[in-house]
Amino acid sequence: MKKAEEPRLTRVAAICLALPGVVRADMGSHGQFTVRKKVFAYFLNDHHGDGIVSVCARAFPGENKKLIEAHPKKFYLPAYIGPRGWVGLRLDRGKVDWDEVRDLVTASYLQVAPKKLAVQVEASIS
Repeated sequence: MKKAEEPRLTRVAAICLALPGVVRADMGSHGQFTVRKKVFAYFLNDHHGDGIVSVCARAFPGENKKLIEAHPKKFYLPAYIGPRGWVGLRLDRGKVDWDEVRDLVTASYLQVAPKKLAVQVEASIS
């Protein structure tokens, strides 16, 4: 991994690991974040040579395409997982809005987390 990408992975990991029950797995220059063995986020760095550094998360049905259409320089459809309802948020284009990253990751987490954990997170954000 390029040194420039390490701080981004560290920030994404901190956001994900702040959620209850999250486990991180590193695979080369990528990071995978799960809750009870269900993946809710990836940190991708040049995934299959695409040159993109991003955080990818589950989106609600149809939301990924809406985000991409509204902000095509910021969001993209990641290879393989994009057609299955995921969206990528680029971290390699200017200043990163870390609150936006947190919101995207949290929404994805809430889709797969057990109800007991999801309730804890929802209570903390309301």
